[in-house]
Amino acid sequence: MTNGIEKRTATLIGVLAVLLWSLLALFTTVVAAIPPFQLVSLCFSIASILSCIWITLRGGSVFRALRQPVGAWMLGVAGLFGYHFFYFVALANAPAVEASLIAYLWPLFIVLFSALLPGEKLRWHHVAGGLLGLSGAVLLVSKGQGLYFDPAFALGYGAAMVCSFLWSGYSVLNRRYRDVPVNAVCGFCAGAAVLGFVTHGMSEVWVSPDFSQWMAILGLGLGPVGAAFFVWDYGTKHGDIQILGVASYGAPLLSTCFLIIFGKALATPVVIAGCILIVAGAVLASRELLFRSKSRTNFQQP
Repeated sequence: MTNGIEKRTATLIGVLAVLLWSLLALFTTVVAAIPPFQLVSLCFSIASILSCIWITLRGGSVFRALRQPVGAWMLGVAGLFGYHFFYFVALANAPAVEASLIAYLWPLFIVLFSALLPGEKLRWHHVAGGLLGLSGAVLLVSKGQGLYFDPAFALGYGAAMVCSFLWSGYSVLNRRYRDVPVNAVCGFCAGAAVLGFVTHGMSEVWVSPDFSQWMAILGLGLGPVGAAFFVWDYGTKHGDIQILGVASYGAPLLSTCFLIIFGKALATPVVIAGCILIVAGAVLASRELLFRSKSRTNFQQP
């Protein structure tokens, strides 16, 4: 019973990352003029600095948090920076819609790869829920206008596929390091920030942000490119990885909702259909958790 409760709690904590990632599009509309690797390096720098301050204020040791196995460091930095590196390479070498959808195969890959983890079972409703979520994401990203994969953009498509494998692989393999504390993510963010600055210096020209852009960068570093990775780390290590994978399709759903609320997108029938598919996929994938919780509640009633 206790393990079940702890797993559900960890799953809900992991879902917080999806909520935070859904704010990404809204924030990035403010910082569209900032070069991507400059933006990544600044956001991860803010995340690492603030998390170190948080650890210290709570009486923890940053040095102890950083003393982790080499494998955990390689996985963490490769996951955080590698995903963004290949995503931006994909966007630079392929149309944004197709590249984004290929990159966003990672939630489905998480569901499929989770079958390789000890103690995990892949059931039909996990796969079906993942496919429904993917269908909804296709509608939201493509706006129902169809997709066209041109072989001339093979480099970009390939980078997007690497991107999806990297993040799904990181999320699933993270279970191997479940004894590594969440505080260690502060070091992974710092490593991603350093690599971001190096890549920025090699390929981009610095653009000085104005006040509103600095505020957006701070918001990104606090949430979508900061706290999100800490709660995702905890969720993937201790929660239901399959439900987290399908729930990740909630990011484009909520992101679209936020854009509609702030007047940056329209609630078209295609958008509504995409939202319905994503919600249906999440409910289907979570059927065991939902029905088990309902049955337990009914059993406990007098």
